[in-house]
Parts: sequence; structure tokens; C-alpha cells
Amino acid sequence: MAHVYRGGRLYGTGRPDRLTPHEVRTWAFDPRRRGVDADQVREFQARLADELTGLHEDVRLLTQENDRLKRALRDWQVMHARECVPPDDARPNRGRW
Repeated sequence: MAHVYRGGRLYGTGRPDRLTPHEVRTWAFDPRRRGVDADQVREFQARLADELTGLHEDVRLLTQENDRLKRALRDWQVMHARECVPPDDARPNRGRW
């Protein structure tokens, strides 16, 4: 299942915007008088982007596994419905429940 990103947002879904690893790596901070070490910021951005890459991959793999399990369950339900026929001598349920 391929996801198409449009402006950092999954196209065609109601999901909130996600940060992409590219956005994290290229984010620019406004300079301040007493700013932080630029090298540390870039190092942190790289670590965060790498972690986001791994998380996005995990979500993709879990989505594929979920789809596979749904298909397997649906196939089993169809097979079970075809093979599971009540015996001829079974009385129909006439009770309230």
C-alpha cells in the first residue's frame, strides 16, 4: 500500500499532518542572541529524523500485516460459512435469544 504525501499530509485521509524525516533534517531555526550550539541542533535533527524513518517503516509494516490478517480472517469466514451446514435433525431456534 503506497502512501502519497501532499504537503506533509497523507493524501485522501483525515489523519493529522506528520513530520517527515526530510522536514526534520532541513528545519531552520531563527537565530537568537543567546542561541544554542548549531552542531548540537543538527545532530539532534539527524537522530530524530532517523528515528522517524524507523517509526514510519514500522507503521508501514504493521499496516501490511494488519491487511494480511484481515484478508486471512475474511477468507476463513467465507470457507467456514460454506462448510458449516447445520445437521438435518437440528431444530430451528424459536426462542427469544
